[in-house]
Amino acid sequence: MDQQQLAGRIRAFRKLKGYTQNELSEKLGVSVAVLGAVERGTRKAEPRLLREIADALGIEKEELNGTEGGN
Repeated sequence: MDQQQLAGRIRAFRKLKGYTQNELSEKLGVSVAVLGAVERGTRKAEPRLLREIADALGIEKEELNGTEGGN
């Protein structure tokens, strides 16, 4: 998946779940700057951070990647 697509999916899921960037960054233990850069696609999220984002949002990591259902 393209970095920009992943960034958009992270942002969309965060908003769908009702978190602000500040709230989610605090829950993840990362700075708002890091989360913002990931959501803009200017910083590649490490696999560990992607897992933590998915867990914090209550979704599967595959949903972030757009691979649910075998895509």
